[in-house]
Amino acid sequence: VQLQASGGGLVPAGGSLRLSCAASTFSSDYYAIGWFRQAPGKEREGVSCISNGDIMTSYGDSVKGRFTISRDNAKNVVYLQMNSLKPEDTAVYYCAAEYRGSNYGCLITEGRYDYWGQGTQVTVSS
Repeated sequence: VQLQASGGGLVPAGGSLRLSCAASTFSSDYYAIGWFRQAPGKEREGVSCISNGDIMTSYGDSVKGRFTISRDNAKNVVYLQMNSLKPEDTAVYYCAAEYRGSNYGCLITEGRYDYWGQGTQVTVSS
C-alpha cells in the first residue's frame, strides 16, 4: 500500500484547506485511514480517522467541529477538510493506513497504522 498526501499550503487564520490522501489500490472494506500531524518540536498527534467500510469517523479534541474526514472509494482518496484553521494547526500532516480485515472501526493511535505517506506541510498565519 502506498499513500500520497497532498493539498497543504499557507493560509491565514480562519481559512480552509482540503488535504487529500491518494492510496494505491486497496479495498476500503479492509483499511482504515488516519490523519496525523507533527508540529516542530512536538510529538506526532492523531487528528482524525475513518474506518474500513466508512461506518465511523473519529476526531481529536483539538479539531472536532472544524475538520471533516471523508473517503471517495471510486478514486481511492481520503480527504481531510479543514475549516476555521488556527495557527496551532500548523504542522506536517500525514495520512496512514491500518489493515482492519473484518474488524470494523478506527482509532487515532499512531502505533496501529502500518503504512504511511510522506506528509504535506500546512502553515496557518496569524
